Amino acid sequence: MKKTLLWTLMVLTSVSTWSDEGMWMLNRIDQQTADAMQSLGLELTPSELYNPDGVSLKDAVVDFGDFCSGVVVSPNGLVFTNHHCGYGAIQKLSTPEDDILTNGFVAHKYSEERPAEGLFVRFLQRTEDCTSRVMMALDSVYRAHPDQEARELNRHYADSICRAVEKEYTRANPKLNCQVKSYYGGNAYFVSIYKVYRDIRLVFTATETMGKFGGDTDNWMWPRQTCDFSVFRIYADKNGEPAEYSQDNVPLHPKRYAKVSVDGYKPGDFCMTIGYPGSTSRYLSSWGIKERVDARNVSTIQVRGKKQDVWKKFMDADRAVGIKYASKWASSSNYWKNSIGMNKAIADLNVIGEKQKLEKQIADWYKGRQDLENRFGEMFGELEKAYGERYDAIYAQGFYSETFMRGIEIFRVASEINRMPQDIKEEQIKATKERLANFFKDYDAKLDEATMAALLQNYREQVKDKKYWPECYQLIDSLYAGNCEAYVKDLFSKTVCTDVSCVDKVLADSTLREKDMALVYAQGIPDKFMEITGGQSNNSSIINYNEHMLTQALLEMDQEEPHYSDANFSMRLSYGFIQDYTSQGTHYDYYTNSQSLLEKAAKQQEIEDYKLEGDIVSLMQKGDFGKYADKNTGDMHLCFISNNDITGGNSGSPMFDGKGRLIGLAFDGNWEAMSGDISFDSSLQRCIGVDIRFVLYLIDKWGGAKNLIKELHLD
Repeated sequence: MKKTLLWTLMVLTSVSTWSDEGMWMLNRIDQQTADAMQSLGLELTPSELYNPDGVSLKDAVVDFGDFCSGVVVSPNGLVFTNHHCGYGAIQKLSTPEDDILTNGFVAHKYSEERPAEGLFVRFLQRTEDCTSRVMMALDSVYRAHPDQEARELNRHYADSICRAVEKEYTRANPKLNCQVKSYYGGNAYFVSIYKVYRDIRLVFTATETMGKFGGDTDNWMWPRQTCDFSVFRIYADKNGEPAEYSQDNVPLHPKRYAKVSVDGYKPGDFCMTIGYPGSTSRYLSSWGIKERVDARNVSTIQVRGKKQDVWKKFMDADRAVGIKYASKWASSSNYWKNSIGMNKAIADLNVIGEKQKLEKQIADWYKGRQDLENRFGEMFGELEKAYGERYDAIYAQGFYSETFMRGIEIFRVASEINRMPQDIKEEQIKATKERLANFFKDYDAKLDEATMAALLQNYREQVKDKKYWPECYQLIDSLYAGNCEAYVKDLFSKTVCTDVSCVDKVLADSTLREKDMALVYAQGIPDKFMEITGGQSNNSSIINYNEHMLTQALLEMDQEEPHYSDANFSMRLSYGFIQDYTSQGTHYDYYTNSQSLLEKAAKQQEIEDYKLEGDIVSLMQKGDFGKYADKNTGDMHLCFISNNDITGGNSGSPMFDGKGRLIGLAFDGNWEAMSGDISFDSSLQRCIGVDIRFVLYLIDKWGGAKNLIKELHLD
């Protein structure tokens, strides 16, 4: 363990980068890295990018709601992020009578800005290396339990040690949020310290047709014309400190905000993103990739496809239902199409084959070297065996999660009721009712009934082994002759779990827990899930430990080469340059223009996702783009691509030029490289961003928000 610790620390202090691949920690940028970026056109120093003791560019970038990224663009706390990042907040603020999701929204003064309940942003204060503290604590555990496997001790103690370190930091920083996360497959640990602001207000959103232009048709595709942005503002108390929503709060005056540029870009220009990429698996073994493709992604694709078919019928038939389910649909369909594209790209680019070649190189490296064989010699054999033994269970678990935990919504209501204690206190009753009221605001029982019937039937068809079936199927087969639809119709007609009154009804009649069909149904769902996951625990422990060892072996074998840690929703920097690409004989330019938008809009009768309001079409046809037109091409640039390395969570990340000025907002990747979370292909992988000039044009010419344009202090 001590040898591993010393080696890990040595590698991490020597890491540098030279290519556009990589999601790099800002606090680890050394001079060699800075030189590489500056050779491509960066004019900022490392301390101007990250300076925990002063002001730097990282202070303008925010974690937006713990699911996206954003950037502060004015001295009054104005935040730009993607439309799809603000989508949930916009949807919650919409009603059929005031449908800002469809029609857009513009606040011309502070008093018109609308509080986005539940939304927050976090500013990173600093990131510190705590590897030695975690590793030494684990080393003490190993010494105290010499007879136990290291992998078992890791599984039981690593998380609790991280939480203990978090508590130490929190005691020292009681007003801040502190998070310890593992890096490099558990070979290193860092703590990130944040300041969290919770009074966030909606300032501007374009129409849904513009913010989502292209919809599912164009999602994960290039070329794009989507103006994927929304605008919020951060509010604070009079001292600039975080505070819950209050009319007395004032716009935040941030330490740093990003200068917005209308100068544009051209091919080969430096481009840098800073944001919060969610999760990648670049160090995953070939067996892990195969499991991801065949056992995990397949359930996301298959079940969500069925669910979305049902949802669409109800959403199209009733606009009120469409508003309720708009955000849910966006989330579901995004990862549905992502999984389809990932599986295709992994096959097309032979990702598994390339990983197998790398694994052979690692095996050849340690072969014949006794000290290395002692550490890594059994690694591949254990991975192959453990992945093989848990395959069926993982396949079933994927379908189970997508069907019963994510697909059938009444389960959430019934579970909430089932968890209520018999001696529940008044404040707990109030909290439960508030949670359910928020849930029912965006719920339609008829839609859920149809979804449940379809998904129950689908699960029994896709998962043949009855040992993976929950208890409800026994009832369906014995009392309903296997007819899932009849069972579901009965359940919804008799249950109390279709509105908030269910809380009082169950409290008044405790026997409902044993006879209400939805409550009985929900009781059996977690038990079977725990049985499925519990049966994999030993193999999962073996896999986690040996994947950790595989990462360690790769880093040690190539310790002279730069290596970045997988994304884990901590702040990262990626860099590269504006670049077009060619795929399967088709060349794709580096930007799209207004004409390409008009060409797609002309197809809106055949393709619903290309629907566009007449006033926006008229604006584009006029061609009066003024200062927002590109100085190099004369066109109005809508979206553009760079070879920056991004993934989910990077949505809303600022795209900076070499001077650190904002030129766009990252919002997507391209179809040809959808395997990017597992393997980066520099010739194909592209970051798609909305040009900031397109954003400004809509704010100015469509929204008439001169107040916001003035606030940005454009040159």
